[in-house]
Amino acid sequence: MNHADNPFLGQGLASTTLHPLGLEVEGAAGPWIHLKGGGKVFDAICGIGVSNFGHGHPAITNSIHAQLELNLHTMVYGEFVQDVQRQAAASLRASLPAQLDSVYFVNSGAEAVDAALKLAKRLTGHTKIMGVEGGYHGNTHGALSVSSNETRKAPFRPLLPEVSFLNWNDMADLAHIDANTAAVIVETVQGDAGIRIPDKAWLQALANTCREHGAMFILDEIQCGMGRTGTTWAFSQFDVVPDILCMGKALGGGMPVGAIATCTHRMSQLAHSPSLGHITTFGGHPMACAGVRGAFQALEQVDMKQLETRCQHWQEALAAHRAVLQVRRIGAFMAVEMEHADLVSQVVTAGLQPARQGETGVLMFWFLSVPHAFRLAPPLTATDQEMEDGLALVLKALDSVT
Repeated sequence: MNHADNPFLGQGLASTTLHPLGLEVEGAAGPWIHLKGGGKVFDAICGIGVSNFGHGHPAITNSIHAQLELNLHTMVYGEFVQDVQRQAAASLRASLPAQLDSVYFVNSGAEAVDAALKLAKRLTGHTKIMGVEGGYHGNTHGALSVSSNETRKAPFRPLLPEVSFLNWNDMADLAHIDANTAAVIVETVQGDAGIRIPDKAWLQALANTCREHGAMFILDEIQCGMGRTGTTWAFSQFDVVPDILCMGKALGGGMPVGAIATCTHRMSQLAHSPSLGHITTFGGHPMACAGVRGAFQALEQVDMKQLETRCQHWQEALAAHRAVLQVRRIGAFMAVEMEHADLVSQVVTAGLQPARQGETGVLMFWFLSVPHAFRLAPPLTATDQEMEDGLALVLKALDSVT
């Protein structure tokens, strides 16, 4: 592709791919993204897990507008105290087990992962870190190190040293955790691996094995948190509690923010020996925290039982389609598996084509590590009719597969 033809590179912007979707956004409301030219798309992926409460939810926009009238950035995080930070932290802590009583707001999920890894090393004095096969934790140097897709890592090596990987759902492999392990990090439900749901006994054994050896048990709920799996936090469905929890994406209701949560004693170790153990200029930004505050207000309005009924209907309808091999789902987090990657590309393209022509389409997206499947993560706040409309658009795109 000629750089001039790329809608980003051709306008002096960085591009993450040579073949972006290239749609031009006019605005967004509820489950709909409105495009220049008159088309619109049903956002069936919530911007890859960010807009869990749809676009322009009044609880979120009202919270942001209220903070906008007060102030933006005033000082690097950790020096000034601001009400909006305390309010956001109080809402987040109220959703968590009592032992996760301290929150550090950062800029993204990937930064949350980096901060968690640093904290684990600081707490244990050890340097060995373990990820889990299939895991994806972000694209910063540290987060990429503990992600398992070697194709995406190879051009940027060397990454962090002393990183190894456990096999997913493999009890015997837990024996590799030992007294030199600083931490094991795992997504409670793996997203980029195609919505892989762990065996409850394995996740519990992983947590117990970490604690037997003094290693930090880190759960990454950047994608699967904030109601996406049918509960506020997915780990509550598996009867485990992490030592450190990583959050991001939907946490800010559309604003860029990440966070880690742990107990106050552990978090305090970042404040000394050395001081400023993790610092971030824009962490805890008042506008991001206003988004967090509003997101929890929006989450309170979600009827999880009704959501489960709607998403079960989606699963049944999708699984019955001739082009679909399998649907994996937990809550409103779904992977639709097809015979091969070309079919997925056809479906995603077909879903968007009507919108390119000024009509109504649907936004779906593939998984980086599972190209023969596509993700679905519809808004938790969509109405019955909106969910029916969205499903009909997905099925129409599937009908186009030959």
